[in-house]
Amino acid sequence: MRYEGRIFRPPSEADAYILQATIGCSWNHCTYCDMYRDKSFRLRPLEETLADLEEAARRFGPGVDKIFVADGDALVMPMEHWQPILERARALFPRLRRVSCYAMARNILAKTEEELLQLRLGGLSLLYIGPESGDDVTLKRIAKGDDAATHVEAARRAHQANMQLSVIALLGVASERTEEHARATGALVTAMDPAYFSALTVTVVPGTPLATLQGRGRFQVPPVAGLLHELRTMVAEARPTDAVFRTNHASNYLPLGGRLPADRDRILGLIDAALAGKIRLRNESSRGL
Repeated sequence: MRYEGRIFRPPSEADAYILQATIGCSWNHCTYCDMYRDKSFRLRPLEETLADLEEAARRFGPGVDKIFVADGDALVMPMEHWQPILERARALFPRLRRVSCYAMARNILAKTEEELLQLRLGGLSLLYIGPESGDDVTLKRIAKGDDAATHVEAARRAHQANMQLSVIALLGVASERTEEHARATGALVTAMDPAYFSALTVTVVPGTPLATLQGRGRFQVPPVAGLLHELRTMVAEARPTDAVFRTNHASNYLPLGGRLPADRDRILGLIDAALAGKIRLRNESSRGL
């Protein structure tokens, strides 16, 4: 198996086999992100990807039950790559229960309804999508590339194909638009209605456009209390049908877990306790990307 550069995956894919079928991110303009800035986007040759699946089967046997397809927005791959990958994966791993990948809203909308259904029937069942914010002003500032309405339409198309969504929000990314960002993100989560909803905390990474803006005084991460208020508003405003909620990423000050809406009051109570200083927060040395 061959991996090129740094490899990233969601926390919930820690026990998945990671298949690097694309290199880098096809968009790669988001101001806060340095995950793929050292790579030029390209598809891996299909033969290499299929060979890696064969090698994984030899190393790990047929017991693999989850595959995460990397890199940054692997859904962008054409069907001529996806279909052989999914077919080979099913043949090699009879216990396979989930294939997932990162996706942008535009990746979903670039596929026809029939193509999305074919991918779902082939085993691609979960898409991780990071709108980061529901506030269009913030989305434009961070160069996300898609607005809130586009994310809602992408979610509708994914649901139509019976795919699950994991939606990711980014605390602190809106700088002084913290209230607008939090409320609009809660509304976007409601509209996208994901099966999973998680929040991360923005980290200003040297060399990114966001770091440049910070150096010029045009961006500032809110204080910890401000980040917790953002999180509280998002949780209070979000109305998904039934979503697993997590803030267990290492970037966060307050790890939380539960379901929305079932555990909303408990989660809000924990955030309030943290704001009151009654819960110890993760210290800076323990935080990371």
